[in-house]
This record gives sequence, structure tokens and C-alpha cells, in this order.
Amino acid sequence: MQHTLARIRSVYPLTEDRVTQFSSLLEEVTCRKGHRLFKEGQISRDLYFLEKGIARAYCNLTSSELTFWFGMEGDVLLSFYGYVNNTPGYESIELLEDAVMYRIRMEDLEQLYNTDIHFANWGRKLLEKELILTEERFISRQFRTATERYKELMEQMPQLLQRVQLGYIASYLGITQVSLSRIRAELR
Repeated sequence: MQHTLARIRSVYPLTEDRVTQFSSLLEEVTCRKGHRLFKEGQISRDLYFLEKGIARAYCNLTSSELTFWFGMEGDVLLSFYGYVNNTPGYESIELLEDAVMYRIRMEDLEQLYNTDIHFANWGRKLLEKELILTEERFISRQFRTATERYKELMEQMPQLLQRVQLGYIASYLGITQVSLSRIRAELR
């Protein structure tokens, strides 16, 4: 639970009593590689902390899938659309490795938000931080070359490159696998 507790503490300063209260609501969940934790078109209101493993979020396009996010140890997994609107999400989240996660049911999280301003602030700060990360990914995709995006990925998540198949990385970068191979050869 090391990564999960570190993530909970990093979002917003909670007292140890509140961290204990929060963590008492967490349920350990283990799933195998390939499991889809969230499915496009379904309402998914639970929030997961990824303790061990890697996940990817993707959308189905007409003829392919577009990977737009990777999660690693310490990251939060949720369908933002379902979380905020209580409506079916547009994305799927698939585990790329066997995973250990800690789940909190949305009803329990909302109860915390409704009864303690510190938990409500924690939830607000979580969404604010995730919004900033989403904006950074969007800006990177719009204004950086594929080579620059790959270098950025190497700097920010180097272990991802050894643990995720190249097809998903190419999709994330918005390029073909052949182009990714060319970029990797040029950078060697």
C-alpha cells in the first residue's frame, strides 16, 4: 500500500487520522494482465490507486484504438466522465501487466467529501492535478514533434519503454510503429 498512501498524501495535506480513515475504505483488488477495468460506454464510478502494474486508457476509433494515457505505480485510475457526470465513459482502461490496486467506492468517497471539508478539498485537488496533466499531454501532442514527444516520454516515464509494447507507445505518440522504430534508431 506504499504507493497508494504516498499518492493520497501527495494530493492534499491530510492529517494522519484522515489518511487512516481514508485508507480504511480501500479494498485491495488484483487483476490479470489484459483485464479491462473500465469499459467504453459503461458507467464506472469507482476510483482505483494502482499499487503495482501498468495500465493504459484508450478510445476505439473506426479502424483502431488510440492510447491517450498510461498509468503506473501510484497513479489514479478512473473514468473522469463517469466520476464527474455519473454517465457512461468514452474510454476503456486496460491493465498491461498483472496489477494490484486499491479501490474506493464512489459512494464512500462522496460520503467523505460531504462530511469533511478536508476530504472535499482532497477531491478538488485531485481533479485539479489531473486536469493539469491532461492539459500538458494535449499541449505536447499539439505543439511538439513525434521525436520531442518520445524524448519527453523517455525522460518522464523511462521504465514504461521496457514494460509496454511498442504499438501502444506509437499510438500514444500519434505515430505508426514504423515511425517509432525510425525515431528510436535515430536516437541510439
